[in-house]
Amino acid sequence: MRKRTLGKNGPVVGALGLGAMGMTSGAYGVSDRAESIATVHAALDAGVTLIDTSDHYGSGLNEMLLAEALRGRPRDGYQLSVKFGALTGPGGGFNGQDNRPVAVKNLLIHSMNRLGVDHIDVYRPARLDPAVPIEETVGAIKEMIDAGYVRHVGLSEVDAETIRRAHAVHPIADLQIEYSLISRAVEDEVLPTLRELGIGLTAYGVLSRGLISGHWNPAAEAPGDHRGRMPRFQGANAEHNLALVEALRRIAEAKGCTVAQLAIAWVAERGVDIVPVVGARTRKRLSEALPALDLELTADDLARIERAVPRGAARGDRYPSAFMSGLGVGN
Repeated sequence: MRKRTLGKNGPVVGALGLGAMGMTSGAYGVSDRAESIATVHAALDAGVTLIDTSDHYGSGLNEMLLAEALRGRPRDGYQLSVKFGALTGPGGGFNGQDNRPVAVKNLLIHSMNRLGVDHIDVYRPARLDPAVPIEETVGAIKEMIDAGYVRHVGLSEVDAETIRRAHAVHPIADLQIEYSLISRAVEDEVLPTLRELGIGLTAYGVLSRGLISGHWNPAAEAPGDHRGRMPRFQGANAEHNLALVEALRRIAEAKGCTVAQLAIAWVAERGVDIVPVVGARTRKRLSEALPALDLELTADDLARIERAVPRGAARGDRYPSAFMSGLGVGN
C-alpha cells in the first residue's frame, strides 16, 4: 500500500486508515468480535497502519478489543489514533466532553492500559470542550509528548480559528473530520487552513456511515443502530439521498467499480495530505475498500460525479441538531 504523511510533522501511514468504532456493539448494532479482530489482522496485512479508536467507543471495550487484535504485532508496524474526553452516560450515549489538562493525563493512562501499549501515536480531543481553552488541552498533550507517552497532537471536528490557536501551542499532525461526497463544508475554510499550516486531514465518514456505500438498506437496519437518529437516514431525506446513490451507481458501473470504491477514491483524490478512514467491520467490506486506492479518476469522471452529486445535494444534517452546534463545520 502507498504511504501518506499526516502533515509536515506527523507520522507516515498507509494511505487508507481503519476506523474501529463499529467493531464493538453499540452504535451499529451487535458486532462480531472474532470477525472484528480478523478484520484488523487483514487490514494490517494489506498495509493499513493507521487505526482510529476512542476511549468513548464501547466505554473502553473498543480499545480492549484492539489490544487483543494487535497482540504480537510489531509496535512500529501500526499507529494508534485515539480520541479522548467524550463522556458516556449510563445508557451509553454521549454526555459531554472533558478536555481539562488533568483529564487529558488521566484518560491517557487508562487508554494505554486498555490498549496494552506504552505510547499513543496521535492523541486528540474527541470534540471541543466549551469550558476549556484549546490551548490548555494541547498544552497538556505537549507535556505528555515531552514525557514520551504521546508522539503527535491531533484535533477532531474543530473550525479554522481553533486549528490556528492549537497549532500555535504545538504543531498539529492532523485534523480528523467528516469529509465525503455529501459532507464538504471542510472545503471552505478548514482545508485551506490545514494546507497553509502543513497539517494533514484524516477523513472519517467517507461513506457517510454507509449511506453512500451502495449497500445501506433502511429495511435491514439493526435494532439500536444509531443511524436511525441521523437526519440523513430518516424518511424523505433518506429517499432523496438514496436517489443520489443510484446516480453514483451508474457512474461506478461504467467505471467498473462499486459505489463505495468510487466514494473512497473521490476523497483520496482530493489530495495526498488526506487519509480516508473507513469503518470496515468485516473482511468483506475491507476487501471492497482497499482497491479504491488504485482507482484513477479522470477529469471526466470527476465532472460526472460532480454533476450527479453536486455539493449540497444531500438532504438532512450529518448529526442530530443537538450535536451540530458542537462541530467545527456544518454539512
